[in-house]
Amino acid sequence: MVNEKVKEFLASNNLGDRLTEHAETIDTVEHAAQQIGCTEPEIAKTLSFVVDEKPVIVVMAGDGKVNSSKFKSLFHTKPHMIPRDQVESITGFQPGGVCPFAVADDIPIWLDVSMKRFEYVHPAGGNEFTSVKVTPSELEAITGAEGWCDVCKGWEEDE
Repeated sequence: MVNEKVKEFLASNNLGDRLTEHAETIDTVEHAAQQIGCTEPEIAKTLSFVVDEKPVIVVMAGDGKVNSSKFKSLFHTKPHMIPRDQVESITGFQPGGVCPFAVADDIPIWLDVSMKRFEYVHPAGGNEFTSVKVTPSELEAITGAEGWCDVCKGWEEDE
C-alpha cells in the first residue's frame, strides 16, 4: 500500500520511479536494510523531535545515534523525541514510516552529515512498507531542508 501523498510528491519532483514497495516491514534500520538490500548505515532514519514546543525532523544515517551535546549546540535544548503515540498526528506518518518529504511546511527538516558519505540513502516512503532511493543532494533538494547539521555520533571511525 503506497502512500498517495508521497507518491504524488515524488512524481512532481521527477523521482516517482524511486519509490519501492516491500513485501515485509521496513520499520527498523535492520528490517529496512534487509528488505532494500543495502547496508544499515545507508538507511536514512527520519527522527522527529520537539524543539521549543514545535516539531523538528532530523534525518541521519542508519548507524548514527543522536549526540545530546551536538544536538543541544544546534537546537539549544536537549533532544526530546515526539512521543510515539503522537508521531502520526504531528508528522502525518506512522512511526516506522516517517519520511522527510511531503510533510507539513511548518516542520523544519535537517539533514545530518552522516549521510554524505553514501552515493544513495534510503528513507522511508510514508509507511513501513515503502522506501525511496535518493542521493544526499536529491534529498536536500526535495525536502527543502534547513541545511546540513552534525548532531550524531557512532558513525565516524574515530569515535
